[in-house]
Amino acid sequence: QVQLVESGGGLVQPGGSLTLSCAVSGIIFNIWNMAWYRQAPGKQRELVARISPIGGTNYAEYVKGRFTIFKDNVNTTVYLQMTNLKPEDTGVYYCNRDTSWWAWGQGTQVTVSS
Repeated sequence: QVQLVESGGGLVQPGGSLTLSCAVSGIIFNIWNMAWYRQAPGKQRELVARISPIGGTNYAEYVKGRFTIFKDNVNTTVYLQMTNLKPEDTGVYYCNRDTSWWAWGQGTQVTVSS
C-alpha cells in the first residue's frame, strides 16, 4: 500500500524559504512522475511542480524561478524547495504522482504571512 508523508511546512514571512519533504513508501519509487500540489483555502488542489523518473522537471508558471522540485531515489523522498515565498503561496501542500492519484497523505501546511 502506498504511503505519502509530507512534512516541513510552517509559518514564514514573505520573502522567506521552506523546504518540504515527502517520504514515499510502498511502491517502486523511480518509475513514476511525482508532483507537489497545493490547496489554498477555498480553492481546488492544483499542481505546482512535477519531476519525471529521470529528473526532468516542470512548474506552474507562478512558481517558476522560486520553487525547485528534486528527489532522493535512495531514500524515496521528494522535496520542494521554496524561496521568495509570497502570501498567495499559503496552503496545504501534498505530494502524489501526477495522474491516477494514490490515496492522499495528510499534507503539510504552509502559511506565508507577516
